[in-house]
Amino acid sequence: MANIAEGFERGGRKEFLQFLSMAKGSNGELKSHLYVDLDQNYIAQNEFDNLLQETEKIGGKIGGLINYLRKTDIRGSKYKL
Repeated sequence: MANIAEGFERGGRKEFLQFLSMAKGSNGELKSHLYVDLDQNYIAQNEFDNLLQETEKIGGKIGGLINYLRKTDIRGSKYKL
């Protein structure tokens, strides 16, 4: 969430895309931690399944926003006169 907020506040599409990419990567990192948690019996299988499903939804939403911004002509607030 912090990466998304920071990228948005920078006011440019390219920077926002960069920070969205970092957020998507952090989401993938969280997925790997979930597998470790499951393997170490820190969380139950049903909790793992629910959390993994949430990370997949979030990753999809971030990916969708990235794809949209790559296709649009919107440049960002810092380019407005």
